Amino acid sequence: MKKQLLFLLLSLIFALKGCQTPPAGNGPGNEIETPISTEADTSHICDADAHKDDGNDGYCDICGEYVVILLDFYTLNDLHGKFSDGSNHIGLDEMTTYLKNAMAEDEEAFLLSAGDMWQGSAESNNTEGLILTDWMNHMNFDAMVLGNHEYDWGEAAIKKNAEMADFPFLAINIYEKSDDTLVDYCQPSLLIDRGNIQVGIIGAMGDCYSSISGDKTQDIYFITDSRLASLVKEESRRLRDNGADFIVYVIHDGYEQNKYGGVTNVNSSSLSSFYDPTLSDGYVDLVFEGHTHKQYVLKDSYGVHHLQGGGDNKGLSHAEVAVNIANGSHALTTAEFVKADVYTHLQDDPLIQELLDKYNAEIQDALRIVGYNASYRNSTMLRNLVAKLYYEAGMEAWGDTYNITLGGGFISVRSPYEIPAGDVSYATLQSIFPFDNDLVLCSIKGSDLISRFINTNNSNYYIYLGGQDKQTVVASIDRNATYYIVTDTYCSTYAPNRLTEVARYESGIYARDLLAAYIQQGGLS
Repeated sequence: MKKQLLFLLLSLIFALKGCQTPPAGNGPGNEIETPISTEADTSHICDADAHKDDGNDGYCDICGEYVVILLDFYTLNDLHGKFSDGSNHIGLDEMTTYLKNAMAEDEEAFLLSAGDMWQGSAESNNTEGLILTDWMNHMNFDAMVLGNHEYDWGEAAIKKNAEMADFPFLAINIYEKSDDTLVDYCQPSLLIDRGNIQVGIIGAMGDCYSSISGDKTQDIYFITDSRLASLVKEESRRLRDNGADFIVYVIHDGYEQNKYGGVTNVNSSSLSSFYDPTLSDGYVDLVFEGHTHKQYVLKDSYGVHHLQGGGDNKGLSHAEVAVNIANGSHALTTAEFVKADVYTHLQDDPLIQELLDKYNAEIQDALRIVGYNASYRNSTMLRNLVAKLYYEAGMEAWGDTYNITLGGGFISVRSPYEIPAGDVSYATLQSIFPFDNDLVLCSIKGSDLISRFINTNNSNYYIYLGGQDKQTVVASIDRNATYYIVTDTYCSTYAPNRLTEVARYESGIYARDLLAAYIQQGGLS
C-alpha cells in the first residue's frame, strides 16, 4: 500500500511539474529537468531489461509499465552495545519492532551498520559482541562496516563474530602488515540484487588509529586519505562494470557537528577531513557515516547526501531512493534522522529477552551489586577517582622499587557517564568504563611528563600527583631526568606520549575493576 501511494504521488508530481523528478523529502535541490513522454505503446509487454523511458516520466515508452522502484536504506551507527534499557538509554526491544515492521512493509529495504556496534555494555562486552551479532542475524542485516571499537578486544573477537555473522563485514582499507593484503575477516564491498536493481555497497574504516589501543592493531594498518579515495573509486568502477545501478558508501567516520531540521548543504571543505568530495562525482550515490555520534542529513556540492544517526541508540538513519530501471536515473525521495521517540512507544519484541536468556551465563555476573554510592557522581569526579586509583594500585605494586610521580592519563568514559546515588552494579561500571586496557608502569622523560601529562591541553587527561600541588611538582621536575607513572595500555601504546613500558599490572584488571573494588570497600558510601 505504501508503495502504491508513493507511485501515485510520484506520477502526480511528474504530471504537475512536467520537467522535474521528485525532490528529496527533507530539502530542495534535487530537481532534474526531464520532458514528459505522453505516448506509451501499451500493445507490447517488455522484459525488465527491455524497458525504455527516454522521457523519464516513470513509465515505459513501449509497454506503459511503471518502471520506478523505491529502495529504502536503514542504517545504525555507534550502537555501543545498548542492548537492554539503561538508566539513560533505551534498549533494542522497541527498535527491533520498528525495523521488523519496516522490513515487512518493504521487501526492497536494506539494513546496514556503520560500525561500533558491540563495545559498551555488560550484555555485549561479556559476550565480546556475539549477542549483538546474533541479533543482527535475526534482523537480516545486509552488511556491517567495522568501527574502531570493534578492535577493543583484538582481532580474535572480530574473527569469532565474523564466523557467526550471516552477513559480511565490510572494510576496503584494513590491511595485514605482514603481506599487504586485505584482512581475511572483511571484504571491500558487495553487490545485491533488489527488485531488478543492482546495488553496490562499499565499506571503509576512517582514520581512527588514535581511537584504538595500539596493542590491538599492531599487525594491521588502515589505508586513509587520498589513498582510500583511490581504493573506493577503483571499487566503484568494478561494481559499475558488474552491473551496479546505485552505489552506497558506508564509512566509519563523519562530520563533527549535529545538524537538525532537514537537509543541510555543505561545501567540500566541510567534509574533506574524512571524505574526498570527488567520490561524489559519479562514484558513490549515497553515503552513511558514523564515529562522531552526530545526527545530520547533509548534501554536498555534487548533490550526494550524507547521513549519520547519532549514537547509543538515540536513533537511526533512513533514506529512500527512487530508481528508474528503464534509464538508470535516480532521485532521493526521503533522507532523515529517525529519532528514538518514533519507536519507543512500540511494543517490545520478544527477541531481545530470548537472546538475554540465551547468553545469561555470560551476562549474569555483571549484574551483581558491588556496593552503595551515597551521592551523585559525574564523569569528572569518576575520572579523577580512577586516576587516583591508578596511582594507589601502582604504589602498592611497585612503590617500593620506583619513585612514582603520578597515576592517570587519557581516561575516557561512555554512556551513562555518571553514577546516581544508590546501589551500583558492575554492569553500570562496565558501561561507563568499557575499555579493556591493562595497567602499566612506564618511564618517561621529565620534559614529556610535563607537556604530555601534567600541563597537557587535552581535556581528557586526568592525573593524580599523590596529593601534591601541580605547580610544586612541575617546579621539582628535571626535564632531562627519567620519571615513572602508572597509566594504561591505551596511553602507553600511543606513540606521541613517548612512554616506555617497565612493568604490567595483573592482567585482566581494568579501570572499572579498581573502581568496583573501591566501591565494595565502602569508598563511595
